[in-house]
Amino acid sequence: MKFVAAIDVGGTTMKGGLVTRDGELLHAESRPTPRAEGPDRVVAAVSAFADDLTDTAAGRPEALGLAVPGLVTPTHAVYSAAFGWRDVPAEAFTRVDVPVALGHDVRSAGEAELAHGAAGRSGEVLFLPIGTGIAGAVVLSGALYGGSAGWAGQIGHIPVRPDGLPCPCGGRGCLSAYASASAIAARCGERSAADVVTRVAAGDAGAAAVWDEAVDALALALATYTLLLDPAKVVIGGGLSLAGEALLGPLRPRLAARLAWRPPPALAVSALGTRAGLLGAALLAWRALGA
Repeated sequence: MKFVAAIDVGGTTMKGGLVTRDGELLHAESRPTPRAEGPDRVVAAVSAFADDLTDTAAGRPEALGLAVPGLVTPTHAVYSAAFGWRDVPAEAFTRVDVPVALGHDVRSAGEAELAHGAAGRSGEVLFLPIGTGIAGAVVLSGALYGGSAGWAGQIGHIPVRPDGLPCPCGGRGCLSAYASASAIAARCGERSAADVVTRVAAGDAGAAAVWDEAVDALALALATYTLLLDPAKVVIGGGLSLAGEALLGPLRPRLAARLAWRPPPALAVSALGTRAGLLGAALLAWRALGA
């Protein structure tokens, strides 16, 4: 059976695996992303992960797909606010002797959602993973839209609070500073956004205030996106999607309230969950083979 290796590099966790052409996961594992140790250490960790995935008992993969955050071209990881790297060439991430495809993590995950998940073959969709950061995969007329330089979809850096909280990108008041899973957790002094959701459910007023502000920020950003591009559906992925109706329940009416004269798009959680980026990286690898 032919398969490819794939790695989805997240701000907290790297997910790797071996994937068949139809999206079956033959092997999957996760490793921590050593973000606190600097960009060079992250690149080295990705390279070591790639080495291990291409030398398994299952055999040798046909190609390797790498999905990374930030500004990405097929040849370089141009910039990442999460890691602080700049202009890292694709070959720096791996020493394996198979075809290597480098791509943007969110657009790759969005493509996986189109192929296997909740987005289906809808014409206009925003796939919005919310994890360490926030970015969107923009789908127009059934195709992913990258913009003039391939950098479209950076909705996480839309200012939702002018002169608000600082963001790792260097700006202030960005959506990510309020509504990313990492920001929600940090503002409540917790290790994860899941801990915050638990506190909200238990009636904790401080956690509820942070959660409320995150939902408001998301509603504002999604209203702006909706008025510009008129999506039929918004699919929320990443770790925060695991909150389910605790997130979508309050988000639906607040988004509708900001779109007074028109109906809001449908909101759904990712059918692939946290596997979307990994399956998207596999699609990159298959494309490198012409599949």
